[in-house]
Amino acid sequence: MRIGLVVDSACDLRGSFIERNHIEILPITVKIGDAVLADRRNEQATLEFLHSHIAERGAEAETMPFTVEQIRDVFLQKLVIEYDHVFCLTVTRSRSPIHDNATQASFVILNDYRPMRTAAGHTSPFALRVIDTQSLFAGQGVTAVEAVRMIQAGEGVAKIRARLENLAINTHTYMVPRDLMYLRSRTKAKGDKSVSLLSATLGSALDIKPVLYCNRGETKPVAKIRGWDAAVRKLFAFGVERVRAGLMTPTLCLSYGGELEEMRLLPGYASLIDACRDARVEVFESVMSLTGMVNVGKGSLVMGFASDPHEFKE
Repeated sequence: MRIGLVVDSACDLRGSFIERNHIEILPITVKIGDAVLADRRNEQATLEFLHSHIAERGAEAETMPFTVEQIRDVFLQKLVIEYDHVFCLTVTRSRSPIHDNATQASFVILNDYRPMRTAAGHTSPFALRVIDTQSLFAGQGVTAVEAVRMIQAGEGVAKIRARLENLAINTHTYMVPRDLMYLRSRTKAKGDKSVSLLSATLGSALDIKPVLYCNRGETKPVAKIRGWDAAVRKLFAFGVERVRAGLMTPTLCLSYGGELEEMRLLPGYASLIDACRDARVEVFESVMSLTGMVNVGKGSLVMGFASDPHEFKE
């Protein structure tokens, strides 16, 4: 059976990994003033955006995920012919309509695909499963990497589905934002009141950096640490602790809102890489998606992995 994989562009994995493993991207369009940019997991295009004057107005950006009709077209024009079964992994539905759009599109696709497959000489049925990763950014990457591993290992559809759905509820994503005032402006523009003006102002004045946590679609602060270096050092040290305790998959994903060389110079990074090497955990690094950077600000650091429940200790 030919099994395919689809992710949206908020999934933080390098473009080379996505291309090498034939992963289809559902782009998210970013509109800032008169400029319209399609986020297709192109690191160079993302970095050019980051360094351009447009990035200064990022808090005003409008992000537009693929509509039901656009998702339908992607599948009917290509995927129903190339594959027999497709898993579509989306950013948490609590933060984006992509999951709901893909789910609605799946009903139309399963009603309309037969003429396309018949014309291509395929008589077997086509199936599609939309899975909410219940995560975002680097956290989404964990589930996608595991899907690739299982597909390449020749695992069956039922086993892959059960594994991915289990990982979705056990994926943990942590982020340290660089600029609280930017994050507050962005959340306000989206109608999200999770970062108040007072907390953003006080945090900026005192150089307090929160550690934000996402699991099962819920996002909340789990720590407040004074100083950027101290916050990222703590996050990396926590990553070392979790890796040594044992992860559910041999995967740890990192994404950064800037050049990866900058991330690799952050305090605590080398220790995390050493711990992953010793535990035979593969590290997947990527420039944060354009969508992610617009939403949380440049310079933000994100770490994702799958493990048993735990607490982040300051």
